[in-house]
Amino acid sequence: MASAAASNPKLQSQFLDVTYVNNKTGSEVIALKNINLTIEEGEFICIVGPSGCGKTTFLNTIIGFIKPSNGSILLDNKKIEGPGRDRSMVFQSPSLLPWRNVKDNVMYGVELQKRVTSETKKIALEYIEMVGLKGFENHFPHELSGGMQQRVNLARALTVDPSLLLLDEPFSALDAQTREFMQQELLRIWSETKKTSIFITHQIDEAVFLADRVFVFGARPGHLVDDIKIQLNRPRALKIKREPQFLKYVDHIWGLIEHESSKQGFEVE
Repeated sequence: MASAAASNPKLQSQFLDVTYVNNKTGSEVIALKNINLTIEEGEFICIVGPSGCGKTTFLNTIIGFIKPSNGSILLDNKKIEGPGRDRSMVFQSPSLLPWRNVKDNVMYGVELQKRVTSETKKIALEYIEMVGLKGFENHFPHELSGGMQQRVNLARALTVDPSLLLLDEPFSALDAQTREFMQQELLRIWSETKKTSIFITHQIDEAVFLADRVFVFGARPGHLVDDIKIQLNRPRALKIKREPQFLKYVDHIWGLIEHESSKQGFEVE
């Protein structure tokens, strides 16, 4: 099912191809092929698919780290040519500076943009409170749990006030209980900020729980197999994961990924 066209979409990917040369073999690798999709303002999008299907490549193209080989990505109707202040990313591992405390780590992005003011300092403290770390402003990364470190990362990403928030498997290193807690926290924060968000995960239930829509990518070359609207009421509590409609979404997406994985002998994750 193709993405529905929007009159003023937040983000558009138009006939996007990404190729690169394998340094070991010298051969050309087609990472993404003919990606066409749109994302609306304020939507929460999750992307799932087999290993090696180009999910992270797509995110890196949006952030501006990778240039398309063909086609384009538009953000607010402007072509993305490279990294910019309008996008912020939360990575898999907490990329905190160990010699900086929580407050200074959250301010780091603003410092790089040379936008340190009394107002941005106030905003940083507000996001520290929003992610549940009020009282930990002067703690250092080694004094925080993995989940708390990722909350610092999220606060830092939000403090720069991005137009688009990108999250590349931010909870993958967390234990199951902490992961579910962070899923709820992320939805709470998203409901307050309404930041357009793109979240990559290998966990299908996580995608269904978080998303307005789930993009399923197919085996390499990465391509859009399905665009699934998740019609589950918000706000969502964890108990929704036991409901029949939720399980139907999970089963459907699982079947798509299993089929795509079998094409090139990939293991389903």
